[in-house]
Amino acid sequence: MGYDLYVITDAGIGRGRSHAEQAGLAVEGGADVVQLRDKALAPRDLLAAAREVRAVTRAAGALFIVNDHLEVALSAGADGVHLGQGDLPVAAARAVVPSDFILGISVGNAVEAALAVEGGADYVALSPTFSTGSKADAGPGRGLDTLRAVRAAVPVPLLAIGGIGPANVGEVVRAGADGVAVISAVVGQEDPAGAARRMKALIVAAKGGDLPC
Repeated sequence: MGYDLYVITDAGIGRGRSHAEQAGLAVEGGADVVQLRDKALAPRDLLAAAREVRAVTRAAGALFIVNDHLEVALSAGADGVHLGQGDLPVAAARAVVPSDFILGISVGNAVEAALAVEGGADYVALSPTFSTGSKADAGPGRGLDTLRAVRAAVPVPLLAIGGIGPANVGEVVRAGADGVAVISAVVGQEDPAGAARRMKALIVAAKGGDLPC
């Protein structure tokens, strides 16, 4: 599976749609990965939402990642978990998950990225690549120079997240990102499936594929 278009669900940005509804529209538009992210739900409710999203992504053949909560990811049968710098260390997570379980981690620079890979990360995400309003705690954008430095430092897939939309996705991919992770650019739109389809076409074009229609 590729990581071209990685869509993150969000209860606040998703225009009243459930996580499963957001996931369904994202994969309809060609999303390769869906991440369930909800900082407010209690673990029991998050697990219920995760199981619903798992059913959607399984039917579509897309990867399913849970943000932060390793126990929820494992219980829901997710393909992996995405961790932050303040979460469970990647090496500790790798020691307790199946060999094919995906571990992703947010990084802010090349040093953090290299350490994540040493610990067993399957992919890293530069966060935030540009300043964003979708995540209040994201901090200032790292920029494309940092993205290029991370690309040079690690052999695993590199995602860019934060402030990415149709206007700049091409330059992000050309700077070395294997894919982009987005929230508002897809689930915050009136037509998430159409927005996902457009983003996916732009990513493919930036990688040297056919130009989007």
